[in-house]
Amino acid sequence: MYHYQFKYITLFIIMFVFSSVGFAQKKDSVLVVKILSEMNGQQKKMSGAELFLQIARRFIGFPYVGHTLDRTDDERLVVNLYEVDCTTFLEYALALTQCVKAGKTDFAAFKKTLQDIRYRDGQLAYENRLHYYQWWVTDNARMGFVKEIDCPNPPFTAVQKLKINYMSSNPNLYDMLRHHPERVAALKTIEDATNGTAVRYIPKASVKNTQLLRETIHDGDILALVTNKKNLDTTHLGIAVWKSDGLHLLNASSIHKKVVEEPMLLYDYLARRQYLIGIRVARVL
Repeated sequence: MYHYQFKYITLFIIMFVFSSVGFAQKKDSVLVVKILSEMNGQQKKMSGAELFLQIARRFIGFPYVGHTLDRTDDERLVVNLYEVDCTTFLEYALALTQCVKAGKTDFAAFKKTLQDIRYRDGQLAYENRLHYYQWWVTDNARMGFVKEIDCPNPPFTAVQKLKINYMSSNPNLYDMLRHHPERVAALKTIEDATNGTAVRYIPKASVKNTQLLRETIHDGDILALVTNKKNLDTTHLGIAVWKSDGLHLLNASSIHKKVVEEPMLLYDYLARRQYLIGIRVARVL
């Protein structure tokens, strides 16, 4: 009897310690190590964007699942490669890319890199998670992972003056904000510090100019879809893929319920959604 009690108590302690620092399943670590091992050495043959695109394509067909980072009340480093949304898809692919560039093939290195990509200054806390694209691209540019592309003009002829108070204005829409006014207050402080920032983007009409865009956007560039929705900067993220007919979007799609290379041109995708007004571009370094 004592033996079984001890066994279950030990298991509980292990589960508690594991859950307090992060969340991942065995299959996630296996996939990470597999990709890193297979890609090891490719950094000498490809640019960062080429590596990023090749790794991102490994996720094609994986299910789209939202809110995978918000299933607990406390913030944890979630690793869930088999259920991705548009942001976590990019984060996992970028973390894998950075590990390949550094010649690292272990899961611990991947988790450390992922935490640096997902959180401001790599500090694990809900308010430090880079919830808005502006926060994400700014911090990841500072880390040297990406570079925002906002010239030449044209095609970067439009300017968005940021006002991003969506989360602090709608805390009841977020499970991890609903009962945490201190988190709401912390987020509002960071939101307000961002507001007023002017960023350049390519307006929707110019996305139709394939010749001009081919000179500006590369395969593997990160594309953020700019919105005119109140208190937001962007509403969707994906990766640029050039095909014979023009520019397409590789993305974790809530429409297709999986990671896909959109069959329609990016311009047509934007044209069908009035709230989308253009694109921002970042390049993996």
